[in-house]
Amino acid sequence: MNGLLGDAVTVSIISMSVIFLVLSVLIITIKVLVRLMPYEAPPPKPVKKTAASQTAAATSSEADEHIAAITGAMTAHLGQNPGHLDIKPL
Repeated sequence: MNGLLGDAVTVSIISMSVIFLVLSVLIITIKVLVRLMPYEAPPPKPVKKTAASQTAAATSSEADEHIAAITGAMTAHLGQNPGHLDIKPL
């Protein structure tokens, strides 16, 4: 029984040593790569104002239509006057 416990402890020590050795090699490799190839942020993409304003207007009108549909459904379901509900976009 004593020999089995000693073997288990030996295997545990060897396996933990191998794990820490591999982790140390990975940490060193990552640190070397970070120094050799630092991160550079990509340049921002230019924004086209004409297309963006058209998209914003289309999105706004779609949002208004969705709000109107939700308000109508809620008033019909609750049986209340539409003036009592105030649904706003997020």
